[in-house]
Amino acid sequence: MYITNNLKIITSKNLLSIVFCWFFLSAYSQIKGKVIDINSGVGLYGVKITSDSEDTTFSDQLGHFEVKDLGIYTFSRIGYQETLQILNTNEFTIIQLQPKLSELNEVIIDANHIPKSLKKSVVTSTLISEKDIQLGNDINISQVLNRAPGLFMQSGALNTNRLTIRGIGSRNLFGTSKIRAYFKDIPLTDGSGATNIEDFELNAIAQIKVTKGATSSVYGAGLGGTIQLNPTNSYLHKTSINTELTVGSFDLYKSTINFNHGTSKHSFRGIYSNTSSDGFRDNNNYNRQTFTITSNHFIDDKDELTFLGSYVDLKAFIPSSINQEVFSNNPSAAAFTWRQAQGFEDSQRGIFGATWDHIYNPKLKQITSIFTSFRNGYEPRPFNILDESTFAYGFRSRLLGNTDLFKKPLTYTIGGEYFKDNYQSQTFENLYQDFSAGTGSVQGNELSNFKEDRNYFNLFFELNFELSDKTSLVAGLNYNETSYELDDNLPVSDNNIDQSGSFKFDGIFSPKLGISHLLTEKISLYSNISQGFSPISLEETLLPSGQINNNLKPETGWNYEVGTRGIVFNNKLQFNLAIYRLDVRNLLVARRTAEDQFIGINAGQTLHDGLELSLNSSIIDKENFKLSSFFNYSLNNYKFEDFIDGENDFSDNNLTGIPSSIINAGIDFSTKLGFYGNINFQYVGEQPITDSNSLFSKSYSLTNIKIGYKKVFKKIKLHLFYGLDNIFDEAYASQILINATGFGGSVPRYFYPGNPINYYAGLNINYVF
Repeated sequence: MYITNNLKIITSKNLLSIVFCWFFLSAYSQIKGKVIDINSGVGLYGVKITSDSEDTTFSDQLGHFEVKDLGIYTFSRIGYQETLQILNTNEFTIIQLQPKLSELNEVIIDANHIPKSLKKSVVTSTLISEKDIQLGNDINISQVLNRAPGLFMQSGALNTNRLTIRGIGSRNLFGTSKIRAYFKDIPLTDGSGATNIEDFELNAIAQIKVTKGATSSVYGAGLGGTIQLNPTNSYLHKTSINTELTVGSFDLYKSTINFNHGTSKHSFRGIYSNTSSDGFRDNNNYNRQTFTITSNHFIDDKDELTFLGSYVDLKAFIPSSINQEVFSNNPSAAAFTWRQAQGFEDSQRGIFGATWDHIYNPKLKQITSIFTSFRNGYEPRPFNILDESTFAYGFRSRLLGNTDLFKKPLTYTIGGEYFKDNYQSQTFENLYQDFSAGTGSVQGNELSNFKEDRNYFNLFFELNFELSDKTSLVAGLNYNETSYELDDNLPVSDNNIDQSGSFKFDGIFSPKLGISHLLTEKISLYSNISQGFSPISLEETLLPSGQINNNLKPETGWNYEVGTRGIVFNNKLQFNLAIYRLDVRNLLVARRTAEDQFIGINAGQTLHDGLELSLNSSIIDKENFKLSSFFNYSLNNYKFEDFIDGENDFSDNNLTGIPSSIINAGIDFSTKLGFYGNINFQYVGEQPITDSNSLFSKSYSLTNIKIGYKKVFKKIKLHLFYGLDNIFDEAYASQILINATGFGGSVPRYFYPGNPINYYAGLNINYVF
């Protein structure tokens, strides 16, 4: 009896132990992971995960998933390429999915920081894929951006560009302003609103996302829109090295080395490039070295760290603009004074940022980025020599949450951004005229010495409410403060009054309201109303007397938009059509008072009415042969609604520096044997050169082709390519200097000549370890 009772006790204990172990092992055997977009890093919800035994589960709102057993699983989601993955460990696993180009409307975008499929977005967004970037040469980013409807990038040289979105930024004489740009989460737009993206290495960019219209509700000072460059991500579970050599016309030489190393949770990528060219024109030499690094670290199922850095060392000579006679008869010539002074730009710039992504619970996460940047520049110009440096730092943090309201899903984001610029600049006399020809620029006495502190503070809130399975409502609000302080360090004299002072905007609220509705599973309608603004640079606030004009107002604008996007004809045709009106008030005009001096004035308002159409067709999609095409069209009816500049009334005139219409079209093919090719066509309509509309540039058409061959030899991938740009040798102005004024009896220099017919060819070798 005693033995029997003991056996019962032992058996009971064993049974309890077995049950406990079973529950423990069952819990431990749950395999957890996350599915992300390989380009943007956004967590993908609704990914179907199927085991080899046909058991199925789906990823949650943050991209997380759980499966019971180790084994082989298929990960599939509309808009992405299906992938097969072996799960052979109980560790947290990251799965990277590649977007499917034929279904871009289904791709999950980080729309205003709230991930959703592109087809449900309430704004007009364009995704430029890695394939789009590779359609042409990898030297000039303007060819890439100009394929997106609504964008127009004029390129006078590799280091001389002006980018506009829906006509915003066209008043800027040199460079790009009044749009926002980010390198992932790191701002590329400084505190005065100036943006520089042309110096980035194209091989280091995997995707470009363009959001058009007023985007201030999330990004702050972005009247025209926002451009986000997503760097080429480092791949997990892979180690490879890639090298490329390109040569071409005008002594073009470019070499690139791309290294990737990835384990199951950590990955690193480094890209180095060296580009040099003599250029088509005189005084047009270009030398650039870049180094880009990215690393991703998935610490556990709640924490991710991303590091991103970029360094650019550039020396580029400047041919500048030329007058009509020289443009017609000798377009390769540089402007006379710039050639005599041998003007150039010598700059070094770097950015670095770190992002921490933390999940508090399935309904709340936080994303925080800290960043810093610097730029040192030395630029001899005929009228003076500029020596400048900028150091900036800041942070951006946001909460992303989801909940239910009236039993309907609601997703929201709330956050803030702050950055500070310290800018120092000196100008000196350029004494090149006092020396023999060929000497070039010679630095003389100091003319100015300024130090600027720029502060930018931005709070934002946005929500996405699912009114039904087919209808989404988006509302957002932004608050921005921008201020400048100026110290004039040049000794005060009769010729130099003290220009020290401060300038601070009143706080600006920018609202947005939008709605999208699915007409069918693959066709949607959307509409939005939003307000944006652009900051005033400190230089624009300075009056000829040297005092700061505190009466200037920032440009503001309301954007009204309606559009539709979708996929039809059995996924053969993707389309996006948008009609918009952007009403800009307090138009800021740079009034020229001397050869190198401008002041800013509020001169009226402009009305930007436009239409954008984008078509992408998969004509043939067979294993042995693929044929696709694209067609993008922009109709720009931009007017000065009320524009009085001094005694001149330019009301009802066309907006200066913007073409009446732009067409970009192309067709490309690829074969199973490895051969591929494409033809790209661009038409740019005439554009007003002067506010009076008394002078227009001529319309022009460009045609580019590229062919290549790709072959895989086990661990080695071989890629040969050859391209020909401007194959019909069209003479055209690739950039216009609006409202140019001749000084000292000289003729105005309006035109930057574009390159004639030119070629490039290269070899790319990739080795996978």
